[in-house]
Amino acid sequence: MKNRVNAALRELISAIIDSPEYREFAHQLSIMKEHPELKRQIDEFRQENYVLQRTAASDELFDKLDEFSQRYDSFRKNPLVDPFLNAEAEFCRMIQEINQEIVEAVNFG
Repeated sequence: MKNRVNAALRELISAIIDSPEYREFAHQLSIMKEHPELKRQIDEFRQENYVLQRTAASDELFDKLDEFSQRYDSFRKNPLVDPFLNAEAEFCRMIQEINQEIVEAVNFG
């Protein structure tokens, strides 16, 4: 049984790697690797966004996210930043959907 699951897993990984979402993300990531300072700024942006969403009280979350968005609006206008963040979001969304379907199918939660 384990061999069957491993084979299916390898097939899933192959399908993910062949997906347009992954290919675009990998392409954008290779561009970012050529700009380490910009990649560092993106990592800071991502970290601040994560902390904000995890720590802000629900009644102030909208205002704090709005303020955050305004501060990073010009940053996202960078022709390298926005395509990377969009590709990353699309790829992450695909992985989340895969995980959700697996969890639902095996009644894990």
